[in-house]
This record gives sequence, structure tokens and C-alpha cells, in this order.
Amino acid sequence: MRFLILIAFICLSLQNFAQIYRTKEPLVHTYSIVARDEQTGEMAVGVQSHWFSVGTSVPWAEAGVGAVATQSFVDKSYGPKALALLKTGLSAQQVLDKLVADDPGRDVRQVSIIDSKGNVATHTGKNCIQVASHIKGNNYSVQSNMMLGDQVDEYMSEAFEKSKSKPLAERVLLALEAAQKAGGDIRGMQAAAIIVVPGKITEAWNNKTVDIRVDDAPEPLKELRRIYTVHLAYQHMNDGDLAVEKNDMAKAMAEYKAAMELFPDNLEMQFWTAITLANNKEVDKALPMLKKIYDQDKNWKELTRRLPAVNLLTVSETDLKRILSL
Repeated sequence: MRFLILIAFICLSLQNFAQIYRTKEPLVHTYSIVARDEQTGEMAVGVQSHWFSVGTSVPWAEAGVGAVATQSFVDKSYGPKALALLKTGLSAQQVLDKLVADDPGRDVRQVSIIDSKGNVATHTGKNCIQVASHIKGNNYSVQSNMMLGDQVDEYMSEAFEKSKSKPLAERVLLALEAAQKAGGDIRGMQAAAIIVVPGKITEAWNNKTVDIRVDDAPEPLKELRRIYTVHLAYQHMNDGDLAVEKNDMAKAMAEYKAAMELFPDNLEMQFWTAITLANNKEVDKALPMLKKIYDQDKNWKELTRRLPAVNLLTVSETDLKRILSL
């Protein structure tokens, strides 16, 4: 009889377990941060984990609405559900309370939400694998589970607090890097991601100002740092292009120069800077740059041949011959 009772108990437990984990969701044990910039209103979420493509599971954000990190025995639906509830006017805490109350797996979830007003709500289930904890601060929350040591949240919080003068994405990245210095995930590193959205609702195509991730790398935070630098460089390139459209060549050249300083080996940045110089009647400055580019990759010379037809290279016939003779 005792044996049958034991079997029945085990079956019931497995049934309950299956109900909680009925979807094929990842076990994303990790550390993350949700945050808001008090000056710009931007909101962000950053994450690192020893789990492939963590950026597709943990971070969720929408311009003018909020940011969410859902992890541990992750339920990805927390992300879109939380954002939808925030849109109805509920605060971060009200949203989290509702989601947790409706979730039979609440004890193994770790979730953090920040809304557009800077309100923060965080839940760390009692059965999250230790070391599991969180710290809520002014306009941010840091949270972690399955950590090697017990100082990860403290390191993240301190790094974020001390970098108030920097852009939000940089502050989030510094917090993630600090977490790793404190020991990070007990299993090591694999993937990381950062999303930043504007503080006000905007067009869907402008919903994210930063959206970068590393799906699989031995040192994902170093790779994320590299990609973030590339992101900044191309921001300068875009601003330079906009300045060209407005015929503000001084600003355009300043933006292109800033881009090349961040990413000096990128031939495309060098190329468009040289073309802008040529269009600005500074062909003599453009020539050595173009020669260097052509020597490395002759395809850029072929592209140069195609630019006059679409008015992207507006030099004289004489100067065009000088350029193409390099």
C-alpha cells in the first residue's frame, strides 16, 4: 500500500511539473539589468548567460512602454504580456503582480520590469537556483541566478550607479562587464544582448535605438563591446549622411571622422569619407585615401565608376579620370 501511495505521489508530482514546464522553454540562468535614463527617458535591458542566443529569450522592450527581463526557468510570454499590460496604464508592479499570480511556475521564475516612468518591479522565485538575488535602485534593477558568487548584483548596481554621465547602453554594458568580474554565471559565458528603446512611443521602424546581441562566443561580452563600438561608428556614419543631405559638409566630415576613429580599418567608412571630400571640391585630400582603398580591394574602384550616374559623385570629368587612374 505504501509503495502504491509513493508511486501515486511521484506521478502527481511529475504531472504538476509537466504542467508548469509544458512548453519547451530554455533554462536561462543568467544575470541581467533593466534600466531607464532619467534625462532622455530611454529604457534598456541587458543580459549575459551561458545559454545559446539568450537575446531571443530574456530581453523585451518597446518604445514609450517599458523593458522586461524574464529568466531562470524562463517563460518568454512574460515579455510581450508585460508590455501589453503596461500599455493599459498599469504600473510595473501591478503588471508583475498579475503575471506572477497567474503563473503556476512562479517559484522558479526571475523577472524584472521597468516602465516608462521609471517604476521598477522584480520577482525572484524561492526555487531559483542559488546564488539568486536582485537589487532594485532608482530607475533600474539588476538580477541574477545560478551565480558563482554572491556579489554579482552588487557589482552590477555599483557599475551602473557610477556611470551616470554615460549613454544608457554604455552603462548597461558596464554593468554586465562588472557582473562577470564578480564571477558571473557558474557555468561560464556564451551569449549576451542589449536592447535600448526611446522613452516615447514612436514609429515601429524606429522602436529600437540599440539592438545588438551575440548568440554564441567564448567571450560574449568582449564581442558585444566590439559590436557596440561598430554600432556607434555607424551612428556617426548615418549622421554624416544626413548632414550631406542638408549640405552641411563641415558636420558631415566631423561625423565621418568620428566614425573612422572608432572603426579605423573599415574600408566603407574610409570610402564614403573620401567621396564626400571629393564632392566637397577637396579631391587632392580624397586621392590618397582612395588609392589606399583601391589597393586593398579593387571593387571599390568599380563602385566609384557607378556613382556619377546616380549623382553620388559630382566631380569634373578631369577629376574623375584622376580618381579612376589610381
